[in-house]
Amino acid sequence: MKIGNIDIKGQVFLAPMAGITNEAFRIICHELGAGLVYAEMVSDKAILQRNERTLQMIKVNKLEHPISMQIFGTDVETFVEAAKYVDQNSDCDIIDINMGCPAPKIAIKSQAGSFLLKHPQRVYEVVKAVVENVRKPVTVKIRIGWDEENINCVEIAKYCEQAGAKAIAVHARTRNQFYSGKSDWSWIKKVKKNVSIPVIGNGDVFSCEDAKRMLDETGCDAVMLARGAQGNPWIFKQIQHFLDTGEKIEQPSLDEWQSIIFRHAELLLNLKGERVAASEMRKNLAFYFKGKPEATSYKTRATQINTIFELKTLVNEYIDYYNNYNNNFVK
Repeated sequence: MKIGNIDIKGQVFLAPMAGITNEAFRIICHELGAGLVYAEMVSDKAILQRNERTLQMIKVNKLEHPISMQIFGTDVETFVEAAKYVDQNSDCDIIDINMGCPAPKIAIKSQAGSFLLKHPQRVYEVVKAVVENVRKPVTVKIRIGWDEENINCVEIAKYCEQAGAKAIAVHARTRNQFYSGKSDWSWIKKVKKNVSIPVIGNGDVFSCEDAKRMLDETGCDAVMLARGAQGNPWIFKQIQHFLDTGEKIEQPSLDEWQSIIFRHAELLLNLKGERVAASEMRKNLAFYFKGKPEATSYKTRATQINTIFELKTLVNEYIDYYNNYNNNFVK
């Protein structure tokens, strides 16, 4: 699969998630089979203001290619200037325009993200202007519409293609659904039938079977995982192997599980320092413990760690406990 001039291996991508898909997690997911990783969204205005935290967020590690950098905003002019800065100052491979974020802070207060779905002409103008001013391929991530009465993803997708977008990702929920209810994959199929650029399906992919069913039912070119990858980064390798062979890979051993958690923590430590790394690993560690046998109390304790040493101690305690409880680790 190609997005513009960028070759993508595989059909399983990591979705952008605010506060989650930082460099450390992107590297982990890439190493475990993600064909394309998306950075967490950055504000066009923050880029133009040269906000130090935002400028750090657009930096790319050589271990995470191919990678897409996602920008959100509302005005054509600021979108263009921010995209030009990313194009010239980030080593990302693709620039993605966020037109799907449902958060009130973004979609209502800032009139960005999924708010733009209410204004198809502005969608066209933003995408066209960005495409004309950058060298990297431009893609767009959308939802199927603002609400059930205003589902317009096919129209939006056509505008994006006409404006020069090289791919479009469709989260098959409306903005008003947020993450509740069931995603409606039929709209991904309708978008795929109406554009010639690659279509990436998103929404309710949590297993190998989900991914294959989405590809089969919609005809989309790739699937994008968000919540399904949290605490479960090896799902990318599992899904891709299943798509390639029809066979399932065994769940990671307890040693592999420990190794990934420690690598995630060390990458965050090197990236952000111990205080921030420990803070961010609290929620990550809770996700890593999710579904593990006899792990309820460990999930609670995971939210209280203050150092990487405490994290490693807690994980090792769980391994000792579980090995004493049962010699065979089952996820």
